[in-house]
Amino acid sequence: MNTPQKIPITFELLNDSNIDRVRAIQREDISEAFVDTADTIMELTQYGLEHHCKGHTYAIKWEDEYIGLILLGEAFEWDTDPEEMRGVPFYRLMGFVIDRRYRNRGIGSYALEKVIEMVYDDFGVRPIALGVHKDNGNAARFYLNHGFKKTEVMEGNDYYYLRYPKCE
Repeated sequence: MNTPQKIPITFELLNDSNIDRVRAIQREDISEAFVDTADTIMELTQYGLEHHCKGHTYAIKWEDEYIGLILLGEAFEWDTDPEEMRGVPFYRLMGFVIDRRYRNRGIGSYALEKVIEMVYDDFGVRPIALGVHKDNGNAARFYLNHGFKKTEVMEGNDYYYLRYPKCE
């Protein structure tokens, strides 16, 4: 897994003042079955804040334009979680999307690794789980390239992918 070089993007916490601009991210080619909408991610973010969950939701910016969204936060255990995650504190990655005009430039790779680093620095190191729709081959390849392992466990139409922290 290669960590990309610094890319000129910044991260801003998702909030009421930037949600309208985040909604404008061009992601029409990505089904809601693959990635939740900005509004759903905002609801999850509010829930996390109200319940003092560890993690962050970031709007991703290129200069003054919002080009992405990512939530990495403390996971509540679900009945569908893989057995190996039961009783283990972990983060859940959700809502990660990059504007279609900015894909294939290394931005997603940089953003993912940078957000993991920031959340680890702020809240501690934990395994990460995420769901990838069974028909979303692009996302599956992306996450495999970033150290996630596909499981055979499913939640609805999504396979679970897990990433464990590197041993130092």
